[in-house]
Amino acid sequence: MYTLLSGLYKYMFQKDEYCILILGLDNAGKTTFLEQTKTKFSKNYKGMSLSKITTTVGLNIGTIDVGKARLMFWDLGGQEELQSLWDKYYAESHGVIYVIDSTDEGRLSESKEAFEKMISSEALEGVPLLVLANKQDVPDCLSVPDIKTAFSDCAPKIGKRDCLVQPCTALTGALVLCSSWSSLSTLGLNN
Repeated sequence: MYTLLSGLYKYMFQKDEYCILILGLDNAGKTTFLEQTKTKFSKNYKGMSLSKITTTVGLNIGTIDVGKARLMFWDLGGQEELQSLWDKYYAESHGVIYVIDSTDEGRLSESKEAFEKMISSEALEGVPLLVLANKQDVPDCLSVPDIKTAFSDCAPKIGKRDCLVQPCTALTGALVLCSSWSSLSTLGLNN
């Protein structure tokens, strides 16, 4: 009897869980994106003061419930020595958000190398990808077409997976939440 009731309870109330990795170089705005997303989509979540966000050492985890789905975001540190740990999380992920600092043209090639290594992983084959061109509120930042051009030789490695490049401003959350949230529908989460 307990098994029947337990199964019924799980069927009625348990949410499908989806793990989404947030990757990119350090200082790209990954944690800011996560905090803004949690603030907008989690009831009663006050959020961390954006001025107190520092470089992530290890990972930050955020959970958001959307309809019958639970999105678990894993914001991984982007320093070079931490990038070697990214692949330990690939097998568990249902989607990847890759954040690029549009104001840091000097590190664009470094970001491209990290991106290319990430999408070359067999564990991520077919996993939907959202690329955020962050810090679009800063004058003279790289535009989405500029970033697409810089990353164009990565296109064959993206393959047939769903992929979208969006401009965003994680600091204000204005473009991030309007543009990229609808992009998560590629994960099949638009309940």
